[in-house]
Amino acid sequence: MKKEIISVMKRYELKYVLTKEQVDVFKTKVLDHMKVDKYGLTTISSIYYDTPNYTLINRSIEKPLYKEKIRLRSYRLAKEDTPVFLEIKRKNEKIVYKRRIATVEDKAERFFKGEEEFDKEQISRELLAFKEKYGTLEPKYLIIYDRIAYYQENSDLRITLDMNPRYRTENLNLHTSLEGTPLLKEGEAILEIKVQHSVPLWLAEILTKEKIYQSSFSKVGTAHKKEMNKAPFKKEIFANNKVQISVKGGLSYGITI
Repeated sequence: MKKEIISVMKRYELKYVLTKEQVDVFKTKVLDHMKVDKYGLTTISSIYYDTPNYTLINRSIEKPLYKEKIRLRSYRLAKEDTPVFLEIKRKNEKIVYKRRIATVEDKAERFFKGEEEFDKEQISRELLAFKEKYGTLEPKYLIIYDRIAYYQENSDLRITLDMNPRYRTENLNLHTSLEGTPLLKEGEAILEIKVQHSVPLWLAEILTKEKIYQSSFSKVGTAHKKEMNKAPFKKEIFANNKVQISVKGGLSYGITI
């Protein structure tokens, strides 16, 4: 059996939501310092797994100091033998840790059903421990976007611009299509700055001059909120004048009346 490829990443990730005008300016100015990587414009699809009650996504929306998620990612429309990546992503304050293993879509699906395991490497044990920690994990959202990645030679700096971010709650696989419901207004994009140390001065100057401000935007969190806004809610009134409102996905809000 072919051994899975394992990779580990640790870095700071800074996010920004850009208007169409900011996107146009940034794409021009960044080329004075960085190059587009060899893949050019790439469409990325990620299936986010969660518990039946959306434990991971709901916790992420609360913006805790520590959060984690598990997803299956493809860098193009997947075929039977297309390499995909099963990934655990953890964020502790502003530092992001990623652990992932290369596999194929069918094997990953069997893993979540308890029908398959990976080689007994450290990342494989972590994946199994993650699944045991949360119990049943099932596909909840498919997030899709078109990415341009920039790199700088002899530097740990990496920048990505994610355009046309969209999502689906049906056909949650990596091989059906690249269609989805938009997450942002037309022309807007998500800028991510990924660095192990500090942001260079030239980049900080671009952000300041163009009034590009840091955001805590989450693609899957935004998709979940959109779905919750469409869902009917259930209201229960208790003796202490507290109203408990519960909506699809396990979100609940306590309101005093």
